[in-house]
Amino acid sequence: MSMAANLVIIMVALSHLYFLALEMFLWDKPLGMKTFRLTPEKARETKALAANQGLYNGFLAAGLAWGLWLGAQGFQIKLFFLACVLAAGVFGALTVSRRIFFAQGLPAALGIALLLLA
Repeated sequence: MSMAANLVIIMVALSHLYFLALEMFLWDKPLGMKTFRLTPEKARETKALAANQGLYNGFLAAGLAWGLWLGAQGFQIKLFFLACVLAAGVFGALTVSRRIFFAQGLPAALGIALLLLA
């Protein structure tokens, strides 16, 4: 079960690195605008906000990587950062789009469940 938890945590961390790239570097590019359903004008207006958001996604990925690097001693760190991801996913679903919960919150919830079962 520990291996399954770690695999899910790796997937969550990698997805947050992807979100970082989308929000910090690709926000006003075709992929970023298509992903977030933005017009060129809206992308231009919100680019700085998105970059800030992307940076936070990078911190989440770094925290999960730190917990993985610590191995069994990283249990609480992995749990904390997964809980942060879950909270962000729930908040995003409530305030922006339900899609955010499925992309961010649900994988984190699965990671938490597997971590607690391990």
